[in-house]
Amino acid sequence: MSKQFAVVGNPIEQSRSPELHHAFAAKTGIDLTYSKRLAPLDGFEANIQDFFAQGGIGMNVTVPFKEQAYAQCQVLTERARIAGAVNTLWMENGVLHGDNTDGQGLVEAIRALDWNLENTDILIIGAGGATRGVIYPLVQAGVKKIVIANRTLTRAEQLIADLKDAVPQAELQAIALTDLAGDFDIIINATSASLSGDALILPEALQFKHAYEMAYGKPSTFLDQARARGVPSAEGFGMLVGQAIESFSIWNGVKPQLKDFL
Repeated sequence: MSKQFAVVGNPIEQSRSPELHHAFAAKTGIDLTYSKRLAPLDGFEANIQDFFAQGGIGMNVTVPFKEQAYAQCQVLTERARIAGAVNTLWMENGVLHGDNTDGQGLVEAIRALDWNLENTDILIIGAGGATRGVIYPLVQAGVKKIVIANRTLTRAEQLIADLKDAVPQAELQAIALTDLAGDFDIIINATSASLSGDALILPEALQFKHAYEMAYGKPSTFLDQARARGVPSAEGFGMLVGQAIESFSIWNGVKPQLKDFL
């Protein structure tokens, strides 16, 4: 019988996880079935309990349940603990384990583009959960300095206060979105500005060599501005594939190559 996996969220129809995991399985010769599970907003815990009670092996978690998944886990990886959110679940000896593979997915996506991360200065726009999840893996990959720009400065400052002890080898700095300036190796848009159609204006005082948009499949004013400057840029599909590969390898002990699926 094939191994059972799933992704849980609300909404869930848009998820591309099943096609990715089935593609990884075909490539690696693993027999698995990966399904989508819609959980009611007040029914997440029951949904995951039901899945594992029926012999499920591993589960991905998408919005809005990543913080709830974190709270349910008895064992957390270091990167999940620092992120404060979980997107990958599995049972070991009846104990629920959780990891967060989003940040590593971003690292792998950037490496697949052949952009250097070692000793780099990075600007991340936005101070929400997406940013919290990627700081530790970026620093582990060799990033030297991360500046977080946010509309509400206090939120960026709080994020840095929460994370600075976890990444003592890197310099973290918070700035207001209105103070965007400086020279960076990579800038990353972790806001929903592109999704909501809000114009995210990148001033001339802000210089950068590469631009990464975490969202994918939607028009992006952020990417438009990077392209207008002739800067190498990419949207977040690689990050999606990268985090899926990381989950797949945790569950199956085999790691497909990201470049095979881009």
